[in-house]
Amino acid sequence: MSAPERIPPRSVTTAELLTRGELTVRGQIRDASNAVLYCSVAHEGEEAFCVYKPVRGERPLWDFPDGTLAQREVAAYEVSEATGWGLVPPTVLRDGPFGEGMVQLWIEGAPGAELLALVEGEEPEPGWKAIGFAEAGDGKTALLVHADDERLRRLAVLDAVINNADRKGGHLLPAEDRLYGIDHGVTFNVDNKLRTLLWGWAGEPLTGEAVDVLKGLKEALGAQGALAARLAVLITPAELDATRARVDELLATGRHPEPSGEWPAIPWPPV
Repeated sequence: MSAPERIPPRSVTTAELLTRGELTVRGQIRDASNAVLYCSVAHEGEEAFCVYKPVRGERPLWDFPDGTLAQREVAAYEVSEATGWGLVPPTVLRDGPFGEGMVQLWIEGAPGAELLALVEGEEPEPGWKAIGFAEAGDGKTALLVHADDERLRRLAVLDAVINNADRKGGHLLPAEDRLYGIDHGVTFNVDNKLRTLLWGWAGEPLTGEAVDVLKGLKEALGAQGALAARLAVLITPAELDATRARVDELLATGRHPEPSGEWPAIPWPPV
């Protein structure tokens, strides 16, 4: 009788690892405004590093009174996954050493990817998009620009959908295989609070790809849509309706949004 065939071990998915793995706190990211813990997570022989943001370490925000930063971080990931663009690192809501919180896969940034710059002159060079003028020191001003990069343009569309109030330069994380956006705790407000460094395409027509993605989001956000069901446990009904309305508005105009003038358009500090 021949020896039985060896069954290979079942691979652990990233979601399983983040959701079911044992979290071990390795350190704290000190320059964050809320508690951000650097952790390892291990499950069935697999291990990775991650960020753990416990709800109890959040500072209350008067203009985001409903839900938690952690819930909105996970909601942003769910929308990102529904686009198919994979712009947000895998993110889950789970219990941890300091209670419930957001756990997100740690992404090592790849050096050498220049996405933002301060330049002289009043117009950007080819390959760059103008954001606005900024203080450059010694009483001088310079033009703040971002790269004319399709990955950033996709992120600009995602931010418009989730109503991101804090898209800083430090929240752009180029990795070896793609560009990630992180820190999505102040999103999904029912009021227009879009604040971003990615205004370079403001008022320009959306790409055909973006229109197709938005049509998919509209369907997924319908009453029986899978995305709507996932978001319903993370954000309020009013916030979910506002998300649907933003998708509808983008499809109706067919253009990237422009600053409203009712809210500071660029976050501070910008980086």
